[in-house]
Amino acid sequence: MSDVTLDFENGTLRVGTDRSLPYVESDPRSKTHRAPAFRYAPLVDHLDAEGVPYVDDVLDAPDLPDLASEYELRAYQADALAAWEAGGGETEPTTDGATADGTTADASARRPHWGVLELPTGSGKTVVAVKAIERLGTGTLVVVPTLDLLDQWRRELRTEFGGPIGQLGGGEQYVEPLTVATYDSAYLRADDLGDRFGFVVFDEVHHLGGEGYREIARLLAAPARMGLTATFERPDGAHEVVADLVGPKVYGVDADELAGDHLAPYDVKRRTVELTEEERRRYEAEQSVFTDYLARSNIQMRSGSDYQELVKRSGSDPKAREALLAKQRARDIMMNCEAKVTALADVLDRHRDDRVIVFTAHNDLVYRLSERFLLPAITHQTSTAERRELLERFRTGEYSRIVTSNVLDEGVDVPDANVAVLLSGSGSEREFTQRLGRVLRPKADGGRALLYEVVSEETAEERVAARRR
Repeated sequence: MSDVTLDFENGTLRVGTDRSLPYVESDPRSKTHRAPAFRYAPLVDHLDAEGVPYVDDVLDAPDLPDLASEYELRAYQADALAAWEAGGGETEPTTDGATADGTTADASARRPHWGVLELPTGSGKTVVAVKAIERLGTGTLVVVPTLDLLDQWRRELRTEFGGPIGQLGGGEQYVEPLTVATYDSAYLRADDLGDRFGFVVFDEVHHLGGEGYREIARLLAAPARMGLTATFERPDGAHEVVADLVGPKVYGVDADELAGDHLAPYDVKRRTVELTEEERRRYEAEQSVFTDYLARSNIQMRSGSDYQELVKRSGSDPKAREALLAKQRARDIMMNCEAKVTALADVLDRHRDDRVIVFTAHNDLVYRLSERFLLPAITHQTSTAERRELLERFRTGEYSRIVTSNVLDEGVDVPDANVAVLLSGSGSEREFTQRLGRVLRPKADGGRALLYEVVSEETAEERVAARRR
């Protein structure tokens, strides 16, 4: 006779038992016990380790034993997959959530087949996940942040494995043993589909740290979980939440380690430019409004919490609001100054025969540069159909240059380029890594990739550039 029964119900585990078990709490409404769905694997491991008889009716995931892809893994890809398959240890939880050795670390985050792989853009993260799907041979859900990635993953899975590939997002809602979903659609359907997949892949897994998206991972029972990203850590610390839901980073390699063998060797060149006298006058005036308010209010701006405090004050303090607006105006001046346009003209002239992507932080500058240099422009305002057409023409060589804002940073299959120009951006290391990755795919001629970083001299942009590097 079984001491424990396990069922899936609306994004939770319904646990029939009188025992005290890890992760399980009493639910007086249903007169039973429940655990979060994502604790399914460690809970079963605990029951097995303790020799407790149980009936497991949680998963309704199909077996897919005949999957076979044609990929042969590179050495670092094989190492990444092996690290993920091994997990980070086999420490078992006790009934109070502490581990057997007395620590309080979460054992679920160290299970085999849990964990995050940090690999540079262009290094073949998708290939590692495809091989994992092949080896596990179970129903798999792939969660992606954009419709472009939704299409890319569906094409990839259909090419490698054949058969129908499900889609949740982009106006379609149908489920197959292999299904690709956007984060938004997965969020809406997770409690309904949480028992349908034995494996879940979170592409660009740092998105899972968002407050709402976390529920996707919590409501899925899938015992095997893989996160893919080029930069795992988030400035807000939410990567720690991701580690609890998907597993910690179990493998990481940076672009420098792969450059020359698996990615193009690359150089980063910084160009400093000067503001005009008029730009300098306006910049200093706006910056003074901001810094004077900080001095009067004793705000140091040493961390994100200081900035949040300023934003909070701006809701009731007109001076704080004016300081924020002045800061934004100063930022616009330094990031969109005329000397940057001149610097870009020189770069474009120098690289007439190269394939160039120009990145900026603002749509206004994108359109200004597009008109000035006759460059195809891609922003968030560009329709999906137009964006695909522009990128296809870039791929075929009909266009050799494109200017864009943040829309091509991730989640888009950008054709090969060998020169990137970073005219403006944030202090985010992730953004910098994503943009560098757009020129790192190996070149047919073995040539080097090049990223130009254009920075306004004697402005706050110098500190921004230092943070992202």
